[in-house]
Amino acid sequence: MQPFINMFRFNEFGEDGGPAAKHLNPKFDVFSKHVATQTGFQVPHVEIKHLILGAIIMKAVGSLLFVFGSSFGALILLLHQAISAAILYDFYNYDAEKKEFTQLFVKFTQSLALLGALLFFIGMKNSMPRRSLKKKAPKAKTN
Repeated sequence: MQPFINMFRFNEFGEDGGPAAKHLNPKFDVFSKHVATQTGFQVPHVEIKHLILGAIIMKAVGSLLFVFGSSFGALILLLHQAISAAILYDFYNYDAEKKEFTQLFVKFTQSLALLGALLFFIGMKNSMPRRSLKKKAPKAKTN
């Protein structure tokens, strides 16, 4: 189902990134300024439509691989979730008493829960022993 949803998002992409770019642009600017003031590192200039295209590709490829049980797909989704959660759900820019703070904080914590589920999947996938395809030696007959 996820690849079909991403296909519809791509149809809205257009020349400038579509409605997602208009929504993401101010959030990314605030995020860039926040990172620069807190860490001293300047976030490089990236066009928003390239960020959105990258997010669509990461989500589509990651979800397709994840459906088939690939831990690499889970890693792609983990990376996507970690990057997008901090930018999209910017609860840290609002006062705790405001309604937006509560809504964004709930969505952010849901995103963290998905991060935890992906980490759990990767951990379980890596902890299971892999099947070895060794051929068993034929037993000698004793007659």
